[in-house]
Amino acid sequence: MKNTLFSALAFAMLSLTFTSCEKDDDPPGNPATNNLHLDSSVALGRYIVDKKGRTLYFFANDANGQSNCTGGCFTNWKPLSVDSTSGLYDAGLTAADFTIVPGTRQLAYKGWPMYYYTPANVQEAIGQTSGEGIGGVWFVAKPDYTIMIANHQLTGANAVNYLGNYTPGDGRSIYFTDAKGITLYSISRDSALNNNFTLADFSNNAIWPVYEQPTIVVPSTLNKTLFVVMDVFGRKQLTFNGWPLYYFGADNMTPGSNKGITVPPSQPVGSIWRIVNTTLPAAPTP
Repeated sequence: MKNTLFSALAFAMLSLTFTSCEKDDDPPGNPATNNLHLDSSVALGRYIVDKKGRTLYFFANDANGQSNCTGGCFTNWKPLSVDSTSGLYDAGLTAADFTIVPGTRQLAYKGWPMYYYTPANVQEAIGQTSGEGIGGVWFVAKPDYTIMIANHQLTGANAVNYLGNYTPGDGRSIYFTDAKGITLYSISRDSALNNNFTLADFSNNAIWPVYEQPTIVVPSTLNKTLFVVMDVFGRKQLTFNGWPLYYFGADNMTPGSNKGITVPPSQPVGSIWRIVNTTLPAAPTP
């Protein structure tokens, strides 16, 4: 009888020990995880969340790879801080895409610093994405954007600062970039879904590389139907509102660089090569 009682007590204590070691901070409906991972919704598709399922965000003002959320911004948005990027990501995310913003502990994905939404210093509830689209500059941290929105200073190859209307001045302007914050341009000589710049042998492609992109993943504030993938001599080029999209080679694939607006220098700024955003009229019919 004593042996039976002892065995029962030991089994109960062992069961309690294992139960107490189980993770109790993983949100319902998500697999147990210690790391950043992907969640999804019908409206937004896949996006990055932390181990508890709390949504992470990008800030359009951070197109240069630095955190530009300062002062009162921190009331509503808190940086995701880490000590190391080692072992931080689950399947579906690539370690090479994560870095730490220089001089800080803030984690960045594809160059974009990452934040939590904390309205009035209150943490957004697990599983919520209520920060999406706020101010037209905050977006869920998706792993596969092919278009991102930047809100950044325009500075020509002549080192002069410009506003969004291409007049000299200091101030942020909205424009489209690729997933890593590299500026995208259109050229005035093109027409709707017609690339009239790139040569068939791509001999001028190093100067203004076509934005080769076969997929369309954009922030929810943009009209996805205005983006179309077209064929250019066997390559897939992404377009917006009919305008083929390009990089500028002299930007050197540097986030936040937009020198192409002053090319060619003999023409008015922004009259030939332009940034691209929703104010750009539809490309003319060829």
